[in-house]
Order: sequence, then C-alpha cells, then structure tokens
Amino acid sequence: MMDLPEIAISVRQPWAWAIVAGFKNIENRSTFAVTKGGFEPRRVAIHASKGMTREEYEDARDFMASLGVRCPRPDCLVRGAIVGAATVTAIVKAHESPWFFGPRGLVLADQVEVPAIPAIGALGYFKWSPSGAPELEPLPWMKAWPNRPGRREAAAALPLLDPGYGNRLGRTGS
Repeated sequence: MMDLPEIAISVRQPWAWAIVAGFKNIENRSTFAVTKGGFEPRRVAIHASKGMTREEYEDARDFMASLGVRCPRPDCLVRGAIVGAATVTAIVKAHESPWFFGPRGLVLADQVEVPAIPAIGALGYFKWSPSGAPELEPLPWMKAWPNRPGRREAAAALPLLDPGYGNRLGRTGS
C-alpha cells in the first residue's frame, strides 16, 4: 500500500470518487472554508464523507455525464473512508476547468486511488487515523435506485477504488 499523507480533506461522494479516479482536478470550497480551514498547497489524503443525499448524487451524476464521465451507482460508492490522495498545487479564485464552481478552488494533481481505509472525517484539513467502519449499508433512497444490483454484486463492487478504475468506466479525461 502507498504511504498516505497524515493530513486529509473530506469530500462528499460522488465528488471524492471523481477526484481519486482522476477526473476532477478542482475541489471547490467557500472563501470562509479556505481561510479558516488552514488550506495551503500540499499532498493530502482524500476522505469520502458519510453523507450523500439523493439530490447531491443526481446533480453530480448529471454534471459528470455532461463531461462524458460515467458516475458509479450511489449504492457502490464508499463512504466514511480514506479513498485516495491528491496534491493541492494551488488555491485559486478562478480557473478554466469545467470542475471549478468557486468561489475558491483547490487545484489538484497526482490523484491516486487506494483501497478504502475506514476513518472519521472533519472540516478543513485534518489529521486522520484509521477508525470506525466505512458506511457500507446503502441509504433507503439508494436501496430504491433503479436496477440496483443484489447485495452480493454491490458488495463485490465496493472495493471499486483500485488502480485503473477510472479507465474501466470509460474515462474520457480530466
């Protein structure tokens, strides 16, 4: 396993997946979050937070589809775990990336996926350690998702975050 940074940033799914799969090159934050969260350029672990609403998922999925990125099903996204790492190279107020929504953006590079490591998230940059368990049980709305695979297929899909996953999804670029 790769040596992960001890500092992490928590990102809601499916955005965390898009980062570690190598598609999303900007993580958007509020001005307040950037100034109070201690953000600065550095290598960070990417933590997939436990929270994800149906509306958030659908908005992100639709946005990704507009870029030619196929988002995994909501019941197959790991939550409550470190799922990869990236280097924050700059903090910007504007960027030409289609992933930039502002008002501030953490410019990301060298994104990598790792097998999920259960961890508890926090706001801003935070020191993480393995703890707890990833959120494996789909939320009620995820259970009702159309064409949901059976539990066996969903369980097999959970270790999605392995090298090359983005390529298997038909990745079209960053």
